[in-house]
This record gives sequence, C-alpha cells and structure tokens, in this order.
Amino acid sequence: MSIIITLIIGLVVGLLARFLTPGPNPHGIIVTIVIGIVGAVIATYGGQALGLYQPGQAAGFVGSVIGAVVLLVILRLVQR
Repeated sequence: MSIIITLIIGLVVGLLARFLTPGPNPHGIIVTIVIGIVGAVIATYGGQALGLYQPGQAAGFVGSVIGAVVLLVILRLVQR
C-alpha cells in the first residue's frame, strides 16, 4: 500500500513542479511520477547537506516540489 501512496504523492509533486516551471516539460504520467520522486530525493539529500534535515529525516511536501522544480531546470539546461 505504501508504494501506491508514494506513486500518488510523486504524481502530485511532479504535476505541481511541471505547473510551476514554465516552458516545455517532459510528458507522460510515468515521467511525471519519476520527476516527483526524484525531486523528493534531491530535496532530502540537499536539505541534509545544508543542515535543514537530520540524517534519516525525509523532506516535506514543499521541499519535494522545490527539488522537482530544480530537477526540471537541470533537465532543461542539459537538453540544450
């Protein structure tokens, strides 16, 4: 059951990140879910590196959206 919840939250985070990032974004529900999940991972490790989160503590919803936006910006820069 937790995998389904993770996928749903990844979808919501990915959709918000795609909405907040102007310009062309990757399409498809699977890509959107992966963007949301990877954004959460980026936010978790980035927050731990900056001292915002303790080791073992996951990023929150807002942090996950910010991580997904950062991922989309990096993907756009790499695609050029």
